[in-house]
Parts: sequence; structure tokens; C-alpha cells
Amino acid sequence: MRAAPTILHLDMDAFFAAAEQAAKPSLRGKPVIVGGLGPRGVVATASYEARVFGVHSAMAMAQARRLCPNAAYLTPRFALYRRVSEAVMALLHTLSPLVEPLSLDEAFVDLEAGGTEPTVGAARAVGERLRADIRAVTGLTGSVGLAGSKMLAKIASEQAKPDGLVVIEPGTERELLGPMPVRTLPGVGPATAEALRRAGIHTVAETREAGEAELVRLLGRAHGASLYLMSCGRDERPVVAERDTKSVSVEDTFDVDLTDRTRVQLEVARLADRCVRRLRAAGHSGRTIVLKVRRYDFSTMTRSETLRGPTDDPAVVREAAARLLESVDTTAGVRLLGVGVSGLADFTQEDLFAQAAQAAHEALEDAEAAPGGEGPETAGPGPEEAAEHTGAPRRWLPGVDVRHSEFGAGWVQGSGVGRVTVRFETPWSEPGRVRTFAVDDPALEPGEPLPLLAPAEEPEPGPGPHDGPGAATAPGQGSGQGQPVTSSP
Repeated sequence: MRAAPTILHLDMDAFFAAAEQAAKPSLRGKPVIVGGLGPRGVVATASYEARVFGVHSAMAMAQARRLCPNAAYLTPRFALYRRVSEAVMALLHTLSPLVEPLSLDEAFVDLEAGGTEPTVGAARAVGERLRADIRAVTGLTGSVGLAGSKMLAKIASEQAKPDGLVVIEPGTERELLGPMPVRTLPGVGPATAEALRRAGIHTVAETREAGEAELVRLLGRAHGASLYLMSCGRDERPVVAERDTKSVSVEDTFDVDLTDRTRVQLEVARLADRCVRRLRAAGHSGRTIVLKVRRYDFSTMTRSETLRGPTDDPAVVREAAARLLESVDTTAGVRLLGVGVSGLADFTQEDLFAQAAQAAHEALEDAEAAPGGEGPETAGPGPEEAAEHTGAPRRWLPGVDVRHSEFGAGWVQGSGVGRVTVRFETPWSEPGRVRTFAVDDPALEPGEPLPLLAPAEEPEPGPGPHDGPGAATAPGQGSGQGQPVTSSP
């Protein structure tokens, strides 16, 4: 525990949903729910307007639709979220070299390591400046908690939501934590909470009063001792700037259980390819291939195979995943499949052979090259992963970016029976018009996420003296903005 609140925890407010509201003017102030839209989809983030109806993260999407049927239900756009996250993390790195990201929208920062004076006033000033900078750079809001430990800083940021800042001053920890539920403490999940409940322990104060010996008896030495210290407000975990990635994986939950063996095999191969793309993007290779299968009854099985050396070859990963699938009975139905790679490295076994061959080649070249002459031609680059050629998707998912050759940038509001409805607007425009097209309209194609804030203003030819703030609108918008219009494609 520190004597000053110099550990900062930032948590962006309803991040995915807030980013969608910032990108789509017509959704501002309205309930927005982001997540999987299929029958088995799960809520990733709900805007504060949706939370009023009881919708929250990790809720089944079907239940969310019952609670808030009039919300906008959108597919996640991770390209946008990562772009905003990178901007936020860059701001955090200006405060300190010790930044510990927990997810796209959450991180710890050690302000003391960045030179912030260890006083309440100095820490608060840094936190307020950070919140202002985030709003200026991204247009979004974040909540900041400041305390002398990571546990308390995270609790403070929860209390600060939405769009606030809370400082927990050293010496007030026990009084603050006492009435809180035991689930507030890190490491207390459903199983631990149930074990404590059976012992009559419900709050942090009751956890502390139980004493270390009783907690060790209930939970084991390591967990019990750690929980006792945290119930006393003591948390010595440091902010860790770099976390080693232990594995890379992808998985899909299917709307309808898969019973056809051939379909299961094809899905496993597809997931293996996706996993390798993610593996390569992270600059890793791996030697242990993992297959995850969740069956119709929610029973989950994992199988793994360790290779002789690390690889990032999609064919190798596909073949290993297929071998693992052979030992799994899928006839009763599969609701989820996943493929992962662990035992990560930053080289492949093939790299080692290539390096040895290159060294031998260079030695031969040095020995045989004549003065002033050209050495033998070197081999070209190795085969690269084939580019994915994707046309317009067969299904236009709600929320995705599109571009029309005439009307410009917009997003899919809905689709069905061969038609797709698009709202044409940009993050910096007024709410835009709605138009409907055939799903295979050649003028409509997938688009890229636009920045949430308007680009730097540049002189535009011929602006009239009465042009107002709404003059910079998306193509296809006019005086009737916000009124639904249907046109033939």
C-alpha cells in the first residue's frame, strides 16, 4: 500500500456502445446494445440508456431484447474500438512508462513511476487532465479511480461511473470496504462467494472479522491469506507494463447445434485459419494446438497436441486440429467450437532452418563471388498467406459500415427479404436519411469505420455566408435530415 493515491485505474464508459453512439448521430441519447445478434448471442456492452431497463454485459441477447425491445442492436466493430483504444493508451503512456492494459477500454497506470508528485492534489490534477484529454482526442468519456493500490483504484473507478473521478485517500480503506459485498474483492468469483456464504460471510467487513485462519481453512492457504489481506485494504500487486501472451485462440457459438460431421470439420478448419491469422498478427508462433468443443448439453471438452517445434503454418494447425477432432464424438450436437495455440514463441522451426540455409548461402557467396561481380540471385520471399477476396456480404449485419457510390458513407440499420436499409450519416453530421436497397445492389459495398471526431477543418471552395454547423454532412443528406426516405436501388 502506498501513502499517496498514485495508482490510477481508467475504465472507459460503456465503451463499445458509447463508440457506436459517437459514430452514429441518430443513436445518441437512445438505448444501444452491442453484441452477438444470433439466438445465442451475448451482450458485450449496453449503453446507459439501455441499462435503465436492466440490460447489462454478459446477459443473453434474447433476454436483453425482452427487456429493451426498442433498443438499437448492433454488431461489434472491433476495428473502430481498437483504433480508439490505441489513442487512449497513447495518452496513458504520456503519464507513465508503467501502463498495464487489462482490455481495450481498461488499464492501470503507475503515476509515481511517471514522476507525479505523491500527493492527493497532484494525482487528482493528473486524473482530471487525462479525462479532458480523452474527451478531446476521442469524443468519449472515461471514469478514473485513484488510490494507493490496484484493488482500491479499480473500486474507485467503479464508484466514479459514469464520467467521473474518485480518489480513495490512504487511511480510509477499511471504512470504505467494510459494507461492500465480498464479490468486490479481486479473486472472489461465484464459487468462492458461495463457500463464504455458507459460512455466513457476505461483506468485506465480515470477511475481515472471520480472520486469516478461518479463511485459510475455508479456501486454502494461498487464497485465504490473500483474501484476508485484501479485506483489510492491503494489496501489494505492482502495475506491470508488459504481460506475456500465453495463448492465442478463436471460438464461435452457433445459432443451431451442429450435428453434421462434415460441417463440424469445415468449421474447425476455418477456425484454425482464423487463429493463425491472429497468431501472425501478434508476431507469434506456437507449438501446442488446442481444440475446444462445447456440446448440446453445455459439457465442454478440450483436446491438445504438442508439436516438435513452434509453427505459424495454417496447414499444420488445420491438420493438428483435425486430428484432435477425431477423438471427439459430435453426433449429439455441438454448440461451440474453438481452436487455440499455446506455447508461444517469436520464431518458427522453419525460421531456424531458413536461417541456417541463409548462413550457408552467404558463406558460399563470399567464397565464390568475383571482385566487382554480382553474386548469385537470392531466393524471393516465401509464400504468403493468400489474400481474402470478399465481395459484398450475403447478410448486411446491423451496425456495419457501408459506402454507396451516390450517397456516400453510412451504416446498416437492418436487412431482410432481399432488402437492406442504410442510414447515411457521419460521426460529425446531423442524423442522416434512411434509404433502402436490394442486398445485391452493385452501388453498395462494405465501408471502413470513420474517425469519431471531424477531420481538421480545411478551406472548402464556395461556402455560402449562411452555411451553418450542419453544412458538413454526409452525401445524400439535405434539408429533410432525420426523416426516413425509401428509394428504389
